[in-house]
Amino acid sequence: MKSIKIIFWILWRIWFYILMAVPIFIMFPFLILSILSEKGYPYFFIMARIWAKFILFGMGFYYKVDSEQQIDSHKSYMIVANHTSMTDIMLMLAIVKNPFVFVGKQELAKIPIFGFFYKRTCILVDRKNSQSRMAVFTKAHKRIERGLSVCIFPEGGVPDDEAILLDHFKEGAFKLAVQHQIPILPISFGDNKERFPYTFFAGSPGIMRVKIHKPVETFGKNESHRKEIREAVRTTIYTQLLEFESEKKTETA
Repeated sequence: MKSIKIIFWILWRIWFYILMAVPIFIMFPFLILSILSEKGYPYFFIMARIWAKFILFGMGFYYKVDSEQQIDSHKSYMIVANHTSMTDIMLMLAIVKNPFVFVGKQELAKIPIFGFFYKRTCILVDRKNSQSRMAVFTKAHKRIERGLSVCIFPEGGVPDDEAILLDHFKEGAFKLAVQHQIPILPISFGDNKERFPYTFFAGSPGIMRVKIHKPVETFGKNESHRKEIREAVRTTIYTQLLEFESEKKTETA
C-alpha cells in the first residue's frame, strides 16, 4: 500500500510540472507579445490567471472563497497572505482579479519555462542582498504608479518547520503600503500546505479554503504606525488559520 502511494506521489508531482508547462507552450506567442511593453501586462495577467486555474483544476484542487468585502477594481492594494506551498502563487492568481505583480525570491527564476516569464513580470529579490531588497521599493513604486497592485508573502518564504502555522512578518510589504498610502488586503490560505506541501511524498487533491479579509486602510498613517499595522494584519490571518484548523478537527472527529 505504501509503495502504491509513493508511486502516486511521484507521478502526481511530475503531472504538476507538466500542467505548468502545457498552457505556457499553447499561449507562448501571446505571452511573448504581452511582455514586450509595460502596457501589455494586463493581458499577460489574464493569461496568467488562465494558467493558474488550469493547474489547480488539473491537480484536482477546487477552491472555496469567503470574502468579507468586495475588492475595488479601481484601487491598488498591497496583497499579503500566509505562504506554505508553491500553489499559493496559482491560488492567488485564481482568486484576485485586480492585476498585480508578485514580489518573490529570485531562485524561482531558475525553473525552466516558468522562470523565463517570472523574472520578466515579477519583482525579484535576493533576501540576502541589501541592495536587492532596497531595489524592490523602486520597482514596486513604478508598478503602483501604473495602477497595479503588489503581492508579497510577508513571512519572507515558506518556514522550514511545517509545524509553524504562521511565521513572523517582515517589514517590506507594510513599509510599501504606508509609503504609498494604499490599503493592505490580507488573505488566509487554509489548506495549501495539506494539498501540496514542499515535502515531496505528501499532498492530495481536495479543497482549498480561502478567506479574503476586509482591507486595512493606511491613508493618513505614517512610519510610526507600521509595526501596529503589521501585527494587526498578522493577527487577522493567524486567527483565521486557527479557525481553519478547528474546522478540520471538527470534520474529522
